[in-house]
Amino acid sequence: MTPDGQTLPGHIPDLRGVGPGRIVVLVPAHNEEDLIAETLQSLAAQTRPADEVIVVADRCTDRTVQISAAHGARVVESVGNTQAKAGALNQVLVQLLPRLSDDDAVLVMDSDTSLTPEFIARATRRLHEEQPGSAPLGGVGAVFFGYPLRGLVCHVQDNEYVRYARELHRRHSRADVLTGTASLYPVKALRHVRRARAAGELPRGEDVYDVESLTEDNELTLALKHLGYRCVSPCACIVGTEVMPTWSRLYYQRLRWQRGALENLKAYGFTRVLLPYTCRQLLTYMSVAFVPFFLTVLLYTTLTKGFPGVPLFWLAITSIAAFERVWAAKSGGWKALVLAGAIVPEVLFDQFLNLVYAKALVDVLSGSAATWEQARTRHRRRQELLVTTLGLVLLLAGVVGLAFACMALAIAWTLIAIFVVSGVTAAVIRLSRLHPLGLLLALPSGESKHGEMPPWHQPGRMAHTA
Repeated sequence: MTPDGQTLPGHIPDLRGVGPGRIVVLVPAHNEEDLIAETLQSLAAQTRPADEVIVVADRCTDRTVQISAAHGARVVESVGNTQAKAGALNQVLVQLLPRLSDDDAVLVMDSDTSLTPEFIARATRRLHEEQPGSAPLGGVGAVFFGYPLRGLVCHVQDNEYVRYARELHRRHSRADVLTGTASLYPVKALRHVRRARAAGELPRGEDVYDVESLTEDNELTLALKHLGYRCVSPCACIVGTEVMPTWSRLYYQRLRWQRGALENLKAYGFTRVLLPYTCRQLLTYMSVAFVPFFLTVLLYTTLTKGFPGVPLFWLAITSIAAFERVWAAKSGGWKALVLAGAIVPEVLFDQFLNLVYAKALVDVLSGSAATWEQARTRHRRRQELLVTTLGLVLLLAGVVGLAFACMALAIAWTLIAIFVVSGVTAAVIRLSRLHPLGLLLALPSGESKHGEMPPWHQPGRMAHTA
């Protein structure tokens, strides 16, 4: 239903009474004529086909609608939507959910994503697995890898995704975020979210998706966890997703992700459920501050007392951390290993992300409007640059001031040692959980081996093939 109460063009079927356990796929798309065909082909190749595939065409001015219809999808065009992906999905869900049973599920996936052939079958099986004594599942997300891998900017993103997949395996699939790449939600959970928003049990929104959030998938995950649901991303539920092809596009993508995460946490406040998220953000910003803190201490020490040297202890622990990073990227293939082994490119990438995180914090603290590159005027760019520069200078000045205060108390090097040793200890723990014997064994519940190469990493194969 549209904001003014009209019915959306495009028939939304009534699936009640047809049979339980049906899967309806929603693919939000805005001018995706270059990618939508491959996405729909991956859906057609599923071993457990979807019962209905709906492309939610949001203000499309290209051939997205025609291509989608040619591939057998039902196309529903948004009407009067000014609230991006979240608004378009809400328009469809408000009509779709009453026509589904509680035993059905909705798969929401990006239009630049391709599923492996058994994704729906595996996600559905996991969704219906019952674990006595555990909270109900609110959604099953994807483990994603990047494609196509052309150039350094694409490969560093994919290495990041490979490490995240390994981390999910280590945490027994417990997901922080049900990403927009592909996530399967039980209808009863989505209805619960909608009722909770109407009752004021959640901080924002009126429908399933919060249209005020920059990262609607992250916010929906927080909403589900706030209502007592578990969220998982099994290592067998693999998808390929397009990576950002340029540093500029990657910058704005990650800025939106980080700022959205911060604003979502701000909206929900400090709660027991969200404590892990808050702690993770604190650790992130400690890492952001560590580099200027360390360089300040090192530079001052060198100027006043001479270069302190590099003891064997520091070389040893640095080598352990470097080895863990390389080991964590091994599932990405030999190119991932070479990139990780080179060290320097990924170190620079980490600093690029630190800059993005700092910028996001400045934006949240300053309350600046969230405007992305395609909508920025020249005056807007100048104003944004001024605010960002001033904010970053103040943050840097605060870290430098803290470094001098710690040096005055003679605890600066001790704090640096504690931070580094803590990070290396975490790396050792991660390595110890992947001993050689464990690498030869399959995952529980018949899931694929963690080290299995994603199909789009293999030369000459399309993302949707087996």
